[in-house]
Amino acid sequence: MDKKTVNSILDKLEEAYPDADCALNHNNVFELIVAVALSAQTTDKSVNKVTPELFKAYPDANALAKAEQSDVEEYIKKIGMYRTKSKNIINMAKSLVAEYDGLVPQNFDALIKLSGVGRKTANVVLSVGFGEPHIAVDTHVFRVANRIGICKEKNELATEKALMKAIPKDRWSKAHHLLIFHGRQCCNARKPNCEECPIESMCKKRI
Repeated sequence: MDKKTVNSILDKLEEAYPDADCALNHNNVFELIVAVALSAQTTDKSVNKVTPELFKAYPDANALAKAEQSDVEEYIKKIGMYRTKSKNIINMAKSLVAEYDGLVPQNFDALIKLSGVGRKTANVVLSVGFGEPHIAVDTHVFRVANRIGICKEKNELATEKALMKAIPKDRWSKAHHLLIFHGRQCCNARKPNCEECPIESMCKKRI
């Protein structure tokens, strides 16, 4: 797909989803990285239901690093894989305290070394938390980008690289949110609502 069409698609999506932004509630970068780590294979709504009490109990990395896993599990037991996620965010907090004075590093390579943090989480943190241009590829972004024809890739990493080439750098971060919103509200996995799609005329319809 040519860049002119890609930009036109993004323009249409911005009109359709003017409020497209990070849906995970957070007040700082520490809360953001924990929330994103918890959101794996879990809806943002579910994460937002458990994080207020979690962050009240553990407001920073220093507090979370000292937590007992069983206590953290009680706060997040309503989300998927809560035992593994409890262990991961505690270990993440311990690393932040030991290596970065309790602060979240503004560095991709440092982020992906943290427990429970992969490419998607690191890109979201750098984009949303630090305002850097990044494209985070989750299931929605992967599905929508390949379905509508912005790219045609087999995995998330290849999709991320393809989107970085296809989308102007100053639109990377916004494009991430727009594709997520479109994937949730219109171009869903099982039954996309093509009749009401704002970009139907430009879509390659790789369903």
